[in-house]
Amino acid sequence: MNEGWFEEKIEKISSIGGYQKPELIQDSVKLDSNENYVISKQFQNDIISSARKTSDIREYPLGGVERLIGMISEFLKMPSSMIGIGNGSDQILDLILSNFASEQTTILTSKPTFGFFEERCKLYGIPLIAIPFSNDMKLDIDDFLKQSKNADILYLDSPNNPTGFQFSKIELQNLIKSFNGLVIIDEAYGEFSEYSLTRMVKTCKNLIVVQTLSKSFGLAGLRLGYFVANTKFTDAFMNVIQYPYPVSTITVESGIQALEKSNVMKDAIDVIKIERKRIVETLQKYDTFEVFDSKANFVLFDAHGSYKRVYSALVEQGISIRKLGEIGDHKGCLRVTVGTKEMNSKFLLAIRDLLG
Repeated sequence: MNEGWFEEKIEKISSIGGYQKPELIQDSVKLDSNENYVISKQFQNDIISSARKTSDIREYPLGGVERLIGMISEFLKMPSSMIGIGNGSDQILDLILSNFASEQTTILTSKPTFGFFEERCKLYGIPLIAIPFSNDMKLDIDDFLKQSKNADILYLDSPNNPTGFQFSKIELQNLIKSFNGLVIIDEAYGEFSEYSLTRMVKTCKNLIVVQTLSKSFGLAGLRLGYFVANTKFTDAFMNVIQYPYPVSTITVESGIQALEKSNVMKDAIDVIKIERKRIVETLQKYDTFEVFDSKANFVLFDAHGSYKRVYSALVEQGISIRKLGEIGDHKGCLRVTVGTKEMNSKFLLAIRDLLG
């Protein structure tokens, strides 16, 4: 190996770019990262306070992961032997990619897809076949069936980020059943949609369903993800692939506390679905925008040539949304998180003042 290999490797990695986080805009109404503000800060304070009382952070969390998995098992009504956890769902995806994919495997996905997953594939040199969305931000199931013959792994975020699209349950089930390789279904936004495929894991040994408490439970800052898969994969992942202590003691105990109060999450999701409908219907009234249906806790819309002006005007009024730009033939895409009723009203009033 030549003596400059280390510097060359750094240059190659640096050229990839990495996952792009949103701009940090101080003191803004934060509607740019699909976080769940409908679950109150008081609820979070309560579960963390309770977690602190039952934790001794001088000790490694021996037994804590098993108790947390037991709570997830009760929540999902799935066997604990089929459940694993990670430091956010992105860490789980990263470990799957680094251990089950390579430059010799091909992944079939959509374009766009979860940005972190795409960037990780670039980092590991994993070839991607990406099926683009149609002009109305939908995917053709027939394209996936055709292209699946050329792939080893299928990855779909369901619902998709950033479009909010989700295949019908029957279409996605048929796609999975027809595919012989590894299938990864990322349900980070699944709680906001119409269905989950977790139970399908019982009959499909090649299926891994990845979920998270970041979105539905409003625990993004604690970094707690989990997956459901066949027991053989789960055992290998948790005992060999995963870190010995993948999440902190406080995260373990807070996750348990949150899952014990899952009714709070369910009530918040009902509110988010109502507010999502209000945002979609209000934005559709403006000829400036093309608005796309969503099954997640965000709404994607194309502001065409006005998107930079709309984004900047909102920032000036203390409202931060996600500036995406080009997606397929749509050149001016923006994505807004569904926040609390008050946050959404501020956003919609700002849009009215801008375009009215």
